Amino acid sequence: MTATLRADAARNRDKLLATARLMVAAGDLSLQLNDVARRAGMGVGTVYRHFPTRRALVEALADGTFTALLDDARAASRHDDAWAGVELLLRALLTRQLAEPTFAEVISTGPDLDAGPGTTAHRDEFGRLARTVLGRARRGGELRPGLTDEDLHHLVCGIVFALRIGDEPGGRVDRYLRVLLDGIRATTPARPGR
Repeated sequence: MTATLRADAARNRDKLLATARLMVAAGDLSLQLNDVARRAGMGVGTVYRHFPTRRALVEALADGTFTALLDDARAASRHDDAWAGVELLLRALLTRQLAEPTFAEVISTGPDLDAGPGTTAHRDEFGRLARTVLGRARRGGELRPGLTDEDLHHLVCGIVFALRIGDEPGGRVDRYLRVLLDGIRATTPARPGR
């Protein structure tokens, strides 16, 4: 259970997060804690009280996006059509990484790097939901045989990287996603009853 912050501490935390978001928006993903403190007009001790490591700050910035991804994954897991669920899941994972670089950093690493239990809990829930979505598609013979969940995760992270190279990544999302989906779909889906 997280302790409730005093009003002044909560304001400081919010200001630090707002400052860090501005830095990320300006293309500064280094998020050096001393620099965040200076730009926020606070002492470095204040930053370290809220975010003892850079990774803790990155996870705090990514938390809202991770929560939104979980909502997308829940919707994908409830979709009537297994393949449509796969498309929804992979599109959400791709677009959320593009929209939030801190989230891309968190999701592209393993739980051994998680700074907080909330991130690990999000990661575990996403894994369960993704296994549900992908399992349905596998049972329906719609996923290319031999393709693992880890393979898919790496492919999506690779596409995020590729989209960030060059101008206007948003304009290429649909094309790249279509190539991914065409590549992972089984060439001959299993027939019902087989």
